[in-house]
Amino acid sequence: MRIEAGYDIAFNCLQKVPMMLMLSVHPSRHHDLLTADRIKFSPKIAWRGYLDVFGNICTRLVAPPGLLKIHNRIIIADSGMPDRYEPEAQQCDIDLLPDETIVYLLGSHYCDTQKMSDLAWSLFGHVKGGWRRVQAICDYVHERLEFGYHHARCDRTAAEAHAGRIGVCRDFAHLAVTLCRCMNIPDARHNHPRIGRILLARGRDAADVAISTTFGPVQLAQFSVVTEELCGGREDASEAGLIPTQPTPSTREFA
Repeated sequence: MRIEAGYDIAFNCLQKVPMMLMLSVHPSRHHDLLTADRIKFSPKIAWRGYLDVFGNICTRLVAPPGLLKIHNRIIIADSGMPDRYEPEAQQCDIDLLPDETIVYLLGSHYCDTQKMSDLAWSLFGHVKGGWRRVQAICDYVHERLEFGYHHARCDRTAAEAHAGRIGVCRDFAHLAVTLCRCMNIPDARHNHPRIGRILLARGRDAADVAISTTFGPVQLAQFSVVTEELCGGREDASEAGLIPTQPTPSTREFA
């Protein structure tokens, strides 16, 4: 299947404001891109890209005073298969985990494992390790929290979400991730398998993968996301010459 995806975001800036964006497709999905992944700014401004410590593509810029519009549209190929379901997956012993996964067992800014560890073991210590334990955690979070956009808060930790029993998508993710880390599991997943997941960034929590990080006063003026399945397949795009060369994060240009 082919998916058209993109966004239209705008910020009102009261002055010049340095910004960092994570709005590019993750390098692990570059081979699936059927059109160029290029962020466009209005007004046109200079920007530069780099790879962070997690391998995510970041965009740095200085927003001018006034309204800054950010736009992108891509077409990407996808298998159309839902997230893998492996109920017999086992939990790996900590000493056998790859070195690069250990950081995901540690507490982080929003995933306050120190406050949640005793609770996690009391709730899930009796559940068989592996897939079943992760699913039990995701089910618990799904039932524990009430979703509502009016509950959005940029500084809510996992422990606070658990105590308040409210949150938005990031709070569901933070609580599930935190409980998994407490049980020595370095990752979590959405409660239901999804189709057409397009990865932008990986990190320990929202502090590592924020869509935008600003270093000055700004006001969000617009935020809309587009994801639409298209007819046809990768072969059509290839024959039409739409498959681009790989993006280079270090390229500096005016968009």
